[in-house]
Amino acid sequence: MRGSVLARALAALGVLIVLIAALLIVPSFLQGREGTTTTPPLTPTTPLANTPTAIATTPTQPTGPITLTIITRHPGEIQVAAKNEFLKSEIAKRYNIRDVEFYSVDPVAWVSAIQRRGDFDIAWGGGPTIFDNLLSRNLLAPLEGEPVSSALAQIPDTIAGAPMKRVSGGKVYWAAASIASFGFTVNNEVLSKYNLKTPTSWRDLGSPALARPLVTEFKPMVSIADPTRSTSHTRMFQIILQAYGWERGWVNLTAMAANSLIEGGSTEARDNVIAGKVAVAITIDFFGYTAMQANPATRYIIPPGETIINGDPIALLVTSKNKEAAKAFIAWVLTEGQKIWFRSDINRLPSNPKAFELPEGAGRKDLKEAFESALRARGMPFDDEKAMKTERAMQAYFKATLVDLDSLLKEVWRALVKAQLEGKIDERRFNEYLRRLGEPLEYRDPVTGRTVKFSEEEAEKVTAAIQADTRLEESYMREWRRAAERRYGELLAEIRRFG
Repeated sequence: MRGSVLARALAALGVLIVLIAALLIVPSFLQGREGTTTTPPLTPTTPLANTPTAIATTPTQPTGPITLTIITRHPGEIQVAAKNEFLKSEIAKRYNIRDVEFYSVDPVAWVSAIQRRGDFDIAWGGGPTIFDNLLSRNLLAPLEGEPVSSALAQIPDTIAGAPMKRVSGGKVYWAAASIASFGFTVNNEVLSKYNLKTPTSWRDLGSPALARPLVTEFKPMVSIADPTRSTSHTRMFQIILQAYGWERGWVNLTAMAANSLIEGGSTEARDNVIAGKVAVAITIDFFGYTAMQANPATRYIIPPGETIINGDPIALLVTSKNKEAAKAFIAWVLTEGQKIWFRSDINRLPSNPKAFELPEGAGRKDLKEAFESALRARGMPFDDEKAMKTERAMQAYFKATLVDLDSLLKEVWRALVKAQLEGKIDERRFNEYLRRLGEPLEYRDPVTGRTVKFSEEEAEKVTAAIQADTRLEESYMREWRRAAERRYGELLAEIRRFG
């Protein structure tokens, strides 16, 4: 009896042990089968293909296909090349990035567009000033973690003295994806046709010698863009203001605008010199290289001591909903993606010096020479912070006084140059009229009602006011146009008295 009871107890204990084991094993088996909580095993990291220096990437487990959205100033050929090449890359597959959408937005509207849309992942292209403005508005996120940190290590901190990264609080907020110099592209055939000397400085573009065809044939010899529509031309106008000083800089800008066919964008301005419509177009360097390929009669010129080397940034936006995938794209742009700059329809200089070791880079000896020339270029000191503080006012003032009043400005300029060419005024009087034509205006401030001069300090105040209330911009532009119309009219009446 006692043995029977013991046997039954042992049997019951055995069943209990089996049940406990089943409870421990079965859920784990089911979980692994359904993939609900199991962490995938780590696999060996794989370097990006064809990078100047291999970058390790850790596989991610995205919840679904990702579409990256990018606000940009880059033209269509860069957008198409970057999208097509990136989507074929290993890193795009690892991060499950299935599409890239670009949105071209005028620079003055970037802040409002980013805030309004609320989900842009990346900002790319447009020059340091616009990105520093985004940083000041707390719209940029730091570039941290892999693979972007390894990519950043391949980009020099400076090139030819210009910053290639913006560091704040020990963190990188933007990095240069390419570099550029600023100058002008000439058409030697047009210069020869009109017996004009090749310009070598920004001041030459506003010379009365270059204005002769404008006087005799109503034919402008220079091509520029409205700065409110072009970040590269904005940068060149800022270079002129810093190279010559604020007062003299505006005199030179006024004479240049008077000599110019003013276009809506930098592409149109460049195309004019390729087609032989003008003798000179101010251009960022890669537009000059493209022009030289399109028309061998053209040549890109860097004005000695009057240029800067610029890093063209890429950055992660705080609005990104796909931050890791966005940083992976940025890492690709800074490494493997450097190959797109060497395409014949793009012709940009890379920010990663090792890019010339890529197969695409090895075949572009012309760009390698241009890169080395840019490194040797005799540049000028340039204050990014000063440029940013006055930028919005500078763009609006330029548009109101030089673009919107283009016809009246040219009427005064033609009368002035004609008077000099005919010997009715000497060089001293010509230069005095030129100073009066271009020096910063006095105008009624629409906020305070006071009469003020458009000094550099006043431009800083106006920029801050417009940034705080964009509706003020048109009020200022209206006052500037009125003041410019009065000045141009008075000068035209005086000059016409010479006959």
